[in-house]
Amino acid sequence: MKTLVVEDTRTALKLTCHYLERMGITPIPAENGNDAVDLFLSERPDMVLLDIILPDIDGFEVARRLRQLEQPGEWTPILFLTSLTSDEDLEKGIAAGGDDYIFKPVSDVVLGAKIRAMQRIIQMRYSLLVLTRKLDTANQELKRLSSLDGLTGIANRRHFDETLEREWRRSMRQGAEFSILLCDVDNFKQYNDSLGHQAGDDCLRQIAQALTGAMDRGGDLVARYGGEEFAVILPETSLSGGEIVAERMRQTIENLQIPHPNAPSGRVTISVGLASGIAMPETDPSKLVKTADRALYNAKNQGRNCVHLLASVENQDD
Repeated sequence: MKTLVVEDTRTALKLTCHYLERMGITPIPAENGNDAVDLFLSERPDMVLLDIILPDIDGFEVARRLRQLEQPGEWTPILFLTSLTSDEDLEKGIAAGGDDYIFKPVSDVVLGAKIRAMQRIIQMRYSLLVLTRKLDTANQELKRLSSLDGLTGIANRRHFDETLEREWRRSMRQGAEFSILLCDVDNFKQYNDSLGHQAGDDCLRQIAQALTGAMDRGGDLVARYGGEEFAVILPETSLSGGEIVAERMRQTIENLQIPHPNAPSGRVTISVGLASGIAMPETDPSKLVKTADRALYNAKNQGRNCVHLLASVENQDD
């Protein structure tokens, strides 16, 4: 533990430093206020013992400067050592940033007791900081897990809805185009019926990872929308750009070559509905999702394993 000792009387400075060394504390001596500020910045002591009457700037000003040098969340105990005993001086010292007041001549017993008390406070504060960091980490992990789908490990419906609202507002400010994809695994019920739910779960995991891998921009999002359906958010993406992504995803799943005994092609495929439009204040993003759902329905009716697109949300009826 390091303690900055600011005292302009050399004899008192030497005695105080000697006492600290006997306590196992490393003293950092300073004989004036400006040196004290410089040493505080370079040494970052754990505690400060500060005389008020100094040859350059007084201890009140030193305390104020030390507090200004502390980073947010930092705290260094400052104990004033002084012969000024009035209530006004004590109040002024606390207001300047001091934490305790020890009157001169300083008793070794009193000084030791005050230092030990501050050490306990420092230790308790450190323990609280460690606990707070652990809680923050746990809360961040809980938040992360609450946004993931338990089966596939990708974003869940809740995270999709939150991201859609946020990205839609951002796109409105920029007047940007916006695209949504809805992907549905073709004939998935028959897949489950013939191979079992465990195989179905494994299939969904593979598809989720493949769809995620088919994305090439950090701002895009793939989420499990529900059951065997997946949704994709493509901010700042036109209809033609969305069609490229949709076709790449469709081809990616087809290339997995997952056997499907009851599918016409003999393997697992997806159908994709694409909707695209310009984000506007008078248009709710849920309408774009509904438009993508209609496009997906059309893709299913066209024989599955294909992409169907609808030009713009504002041109579609509810």
